[in-house]
Parts: sequence; structure tokens; C-alpha cells
Amino acid sequence: MPDHSLEHPFSLSVEDVIRKLKTDADNGLDPGEAEARLGSYCANRLRRQKRKSLLAILGNLFQSAIVWLLTFAAGLSFVFGEFAEGVAIVALLLVNAGIGFFTELRAARSMEALMQIADVRTRVRRGGESRMIDARDIVPGDIVVLEVGDMVTADLRLIEAAKLQMDEAVLTGESTPVEKATEPVAKDTAVGDRADMAFKGTAVTQGSGEGLVVATGMDTEIGRISYLAQSAEADVTPLEQRLDRLGHRLVWLSLGLAALAIGAGILRGSDIMAMIQTGVALAVASVPEGLPIVATLSLARGMWRMSARNALITQLSSVETLGATTVILTDKTGTLTENRMTVAKYIFEDAEVEVDADGDHGFRNTAGDPVSPDEDTRLAAALRIGALCSAAETGDETDRDHAGDPMEIALLAVAKTASLAQEDLVSDLPEIREHAFDPDVKMMATVHEDDGAYLVAVKGAPEEDLQACSRVLKSCGETGQLDDDTRSSWLDRNANAAQDGLRVLALAQKRVSDGETDPYDDLDLIGLVCLIDPIRDDVPEAIAARQNAWVRVVMLTGDHADTARTIAKKAGLGDGELKVLEGPDLGKLDVETMSEDDLAQVMQTDVFARVAPETKLTLVSLFQKAGQVVAMTGDGVNDAPALKKADIGIAMGQRGTEVAKEAARMVLQDDRFPTIVAAMREGRVIFGNIRNFAIYMMSCNVSQILVVGLAVGAGLPTPLLPLQILYLNVVTGSFLPWPLASGPEAKQC
Repeated sequence: MPDHSLEHPFSLSVEDVIRKLKTDADNGLDPGEAEARLGSYCANRLRRQKRKSLLAILGNLFQSAIVWLLTFAAGLSFVFGEFAEGVAIVALLLVNAGIGFFTELRAARSMEALMQIADVRTRVRRGGESRMIDARDIVPGDIVVLEVGDMVTADLRLIEAAKLQMDEAVLTGESTPVEKATEPVAKDTAVGDRADMAFKGTAVTQGSGEGLVVATGMDTEIGRISYLAQSAEADVTPLEQRLDRLGHRLVWLSLGLAALAIGAGILRGSDIMAMIQTGVALAVASVPEGLPIVATLSLARGMWRMSARNALITQLSSVETLGATTVILTDKTGTLTENRMTVAKYIFEDAEVEVDADGDHGFRNTAGDPVSPDEDTRLAAALRIGALCSAAETGDETDRDHAGDPMEIALLAVAKTASLAQEDLVSDLPEIREHAFDPDVKMMATVHEDDGAYLVAVKGAPEEDLQACSRVLKSCGETGQLDDDTRSSWLDRNANAAQDGLRVLALAQKRVSDGETDPYDDLDLIGLVCLIDPIRDDVPEAIAARQNAWVRVVMLTGDHADTARTIAKKAGLGDGELKVLEGPDLGKLDVETMSEDDLAQVMQTDVFARVAPETKLTLVSLFQKAGQVVAMTGDGVNDAPALKKADIGIAMGQRGTEVAKEAARMVLQDDRFPTIVAAMREGRVIFGNIRNFAIYMMSCNVSQILVVGLAVGAGLPTPLLPLQILYLNVVTGSFLPWPLASGPEAKQC
């Protein structure tokens, strides 16, 4: 295989990358060379886990010590000619296996249906021509053309970037678009800060560019994380651990009782075959044959009930794990928040106008009184500039119809509900020129015809926008001078809003007679617009319910500490002051070397910010080391290793990646945090029911052991034969106590 791989391509210049990959920046690869490379490399796709076979599903159901003990008892029965007992035990095992098999098969196939995705095509330049090809046919050295709305299908070293921004939440957890450039960065730069790279699975939200393919398939950053997820070892569930411990104890108890009975009978001169039959009877009496059946039925019933509540469980034992969970490690974007930017408020010279959070975009001042754009000239101007100065497009139906920067979409949405829709504004004020967002000046502008003159609409970063402004719009509609002291005051207000977790943009305008004038000079500042990815309405109540049930909720996010802290407070995490760990502090975490005191400090942390994929995996291991039963939620590829390692990984069904769904044991089909709460409540009910049933079964078995043991000790004939004991255990231990194993939710949580 020819070596076209590159180490640290983000640290190399564009020229060095082109030279090392032996490609042509203007014409791309020759089609013949591309075909040859495709023959040398694997297809550009992630390696999926093998489809769960029928034998694998069935085999998992026979990995219980109790099942092994019953199988041994059946074998002894056949060896000594007790065919009725043997057949009865085998029938019991088959019934239990059949219930579990069809339940897990249904879940496995449902998961496979969830992960069916359409083929993706991408635009490349080959032989000097731009063409659309199947993403699986991309090879290192290809030139990929990027436009707004495109999904990146391989890891690219950017060679051109025109106002390019990428949504990298699927990889890094960062909820806002990342600006891209072509200049190389240092070798030790973290993935989220590699501005000259575009990664497989991310999306273009603004601008355009071209990138040179430097890695495909499993060699991509997403592929590396996918491999990490597949190689991560999933721990045995708490229910499996308990049943395994119970099974091993029963094995030794059965063997001990059988050996004692057989030895005592032989010393007394009893018939050896009769003593062996007695030993088998004691062994059968010590085993709660109904426990596997009722446990399986309870778990299957719980799985079906959870499925009806949009929680798809892929493994029976994981149903109970939810009930045993003591800590939930949850991501922020899309799980606690709505994964969409909305306008929170506008800040003007001497006033603030808040936007109602109930979705109707009503406006109120700080006193709670309604504000109308028809009466407030600054609010009307802010809405108008936000809608005009935009490269985004909004659809008519769902969020999926929108295209562009999430913050621009939010500005268009709030203007539209105030009867200032972009299409109407552009009809009255035709756009003649757009100055796209420039990362150097951190602003964008549009120029519009306005009654023989021109309106210049500008928005951008407050620091730069304020420097470009000479005046500020006042409440009366007139403008006042913007001096250095006033600018400093505005910057303080901007900083305060940012500390509250808000994304802030400055809005400005000017009217000129020449449409060719510099758009970023001598502007009138209108005000600041503050945006936020809002908390889902039902999240605070759901988190409060879990914390009242002694389950901690800890947030993991790729955002910065200030933003993470604000969101966590609004979601209701923690008790009082929140403890946050970020960046360098997270790099010091190590499962093997961490002391007990340091571990205790980590356990008290409420929010982990700027979290890398490897750190998520470490955090799961640390919480497990501390004795916690960990549930981990996530949707991105960066979440997959931790989802696999957690006691129960919970993936998002609607926006979750294929890698995340494969790693998880539970999929939320509605992506709602309260669904986890409902599923955990069901899990606790099942845990309590199985425990009650197990206590009942063991008390019945103790009485049978005493009856048979005392009779043998007294030299009397065996009062109960193995088949009779088996019959009693199945009837009294499976059907009569079923109400114990299928009780309602009452008082269980």
C-alpha cells in the first residue's frame, strides 16, 4: 500500500501537505490515480460492530451459574435414568431462554433499524473537474469543495477558507460554530482548537472552502474515537453481578448438601442409588428454579413498558441497571438544552428588553411590562438589522428546514414573529451587496437600497463592533456620541452577559449616499443582542426528581466553564455553589494513580467543562472506582467510549450518531431527559420486585431443604423426589408469587 498518511497535518503548511500527498491543488487527483488509491485503501466508512447473531443472543442467556447448576442437575438425572426429572428441568431452561431470546432479539433488530442511514455524496475536484461522488470513494489526496450545509465526509486539511465556520458539536461537544482558517497550528493543539482542519461528521454552517483529504474511514478523528468505543470494555450489570454471586453460592451449597447426604447415607448402609437420588433432590431443592423465569419475565415486561415510553433497551439486564443507578453523567447540548439558539434579550443604552421564553417571542422590559417594536424604535431597529444582516435561511416547517449559523437563524425567527420577516424586509430594502463575515474584523455587513440612499446593516463581536461605532442610538430615536468611557461601559455589560452564559452580538447601522463606502466605519450602535441555547422546560423538574431519589446528576460538556456553570444552575444541578473543573485540571485525572482524597474531590464536582473524549472515559472509570453505578448520556461520536464503559450508556435516538447508538445499552427515541427519569423509575420498580420475589423463593427453598435434610438425617425415606420438588418450585415459585414480581410503581422510588 502506498504511504499517503500524514502525521500532524494540522501543523504543516498547505504547501507541505500538498507535496506530501502528491496531489494538485488546482486540478485535484487524476481519476486514474484516485482509482488506484481507492484500491489500496479501505473504503471511507467506519467499521461497524458485527450484527448480533442469533447464537450470540441465545448464548448470553446461558451464562448464569443458576442455569449451569440446573443443567448439571438435568445431566445427572439423565445419567441415572431419571428421564422425567431431566426432561422437566430442560423444559424449564428452554422456557426461560425462549422468553429472553425473543425479547433481546426484538431490541437488537430495533437498534439495527435505528442505525440505517442514507448514502452520502460529496463534491470533489478530480482531473480539473468538479464532480459529485459517493463519500465511500474518497481517498487521501482528494480535494473536497465545501459549501454551507455540507457534511464533511473525511478529515480535511483546509487549503482555502472564505469566512468558513463549522459545527463540531458531534466531535467536541462545543455548541457554537467554530471559525476556520488555513494557517497551521502547533502539534500539541487539542482537537477542538485545530482551526485549519475539518473533521469527518461535522457540518459547514457558514462560508465556503476547500480541503485536502488527509485521513479516511477509521483513520479519521471520528474513526479513532469509534475504535476507542469498540475496544472499551463494558462492565457487567449490577443485576448480573448479584445473580452471579447468588448462583455461585447456590452451587457450593448444593454440592455440599448433596455430598453430605450421600456420605451420611453410605455410612449408614443405605442404597447408593437412593442416596444419589436424595443428593439430586437436595440440589434441586436449593435452586430457585422460578427465579430465572420470573426475573426474565419482569425484565421483559419492563423493557416493553420502557419502549412504550420511548426508551429502547438493548439488553434485558440493563433494565434493572437503571434502577440501581446512583449517578448520571449527562452531556449538555441537546440533552439538557434544546440544541438551538434563541434570543434571550436586547441591551440598549438605558434599558433592557427580554424575550419571552415560552416560544411566542413576546417582549418585556425589566419591570415585566410588554414592549412593542411599533413603539420602541431601538427594538424595531435591532430586529430589522438582525434579519437583514444575515446569510441564513429559514424554512416554513421544522428546524431541519433551516440552513446557516444557529445564531442568525435565531435572529431571523424572532424578527419574523414580530412581523419583520426577512423576505418582507428585503422586498422593501433590496440587498445590493453582502460583506461576508470576516474572521479578521469579526463582523459582517449587508448594504440595502433605501429611498435613494443606502442602509448598511452590521453585526459582529461587541469588541470590534464598538470600535467601529461613533454614535449610539437613544430611546428618542436620535443618536448620541460614543466616547471611550461609554465604550468601556458597553464592554462591561457585554462581559457580564457572557459570564451569564449568553452569546452576545453587537448590532449597528448607518445610512450613506454611496453604496461602495466602507461598511465598518462611523456606525451607529443600536445595542447588544444576547442569545442562549435554552434549557428544556422539563429538565429542572426531572433533575430535581432524580436528586430527591438520591441520584446525582453531573454535567459533562465541551463548553467553557462560565457557560457550563450558568446552564448547570438553570438546570438545577448541585446543592448551592457549583464546583466546576475545566481544561488543565481534567488532564490530571488518572484512574490508576489518583489518591483517595483526590478521588473524593472529583466525586464532589458538579460540572466538567472542556471535556475531551478520553476524559469522559476516565471520569466514568473514576465514578465506578468510587463504587457508583454510572449512567452516561450522549449523542456524539466523542461520547461513544464513555457510553460503552458506563454501567448503562444512554444514546439519543433522533440526533445521536451511529457510533453512539452502537455503544449504548439504551436509546432515547425522543431525546428527552425526563424519559431517563421514567425509565429509572421503572428500573427501580423492577429491582424491588425481583428482590421481593427472590426473598420469597429462598424462604420456600429453605423449607424444602430442611424437610429433605432432616428426613435423611433421621434415616427416613426421602419425603420428596426431585421431580416433585421441581414441580412444587415451578408452581409455587413461578405463578403464585408473580404479583410480587409485577407490582406497580407505588412507593418503589
